[in-house]
Amino acid sequence: MKYLLKTTEEYRVSTQEEATQLIEEAKKESGYILQKYGSQYKERKQKGEVIDAYFKVTLTKFFTDEKEPEFQTKVTYEQESAY
Repeated sequence: MKYLLKTTEEYRVSTQEEATQLIEEAKKESGYILQKYGSQYKERKQKGEVIDAYFKVTLTKFFTDEKEPEFQTKVTYEQESAY
């Protein structure tokens, strides 16, 4: 039997408000404990000029204990086009 213990997900969002909203939604979801979270402002520069800016959100989700697993969890990822 296999048990999903924890995952770390990283997201890119455009604004600080979107980052905060994503973290708040993750705190309210059931099925896991949000063990760790954070957001970082990132910039891409070219020749000293900022060409792109965004926030990177990291969420660490805890599902079950390694030593005494209680729950089996299956995670499904769906991909949507950005366009």
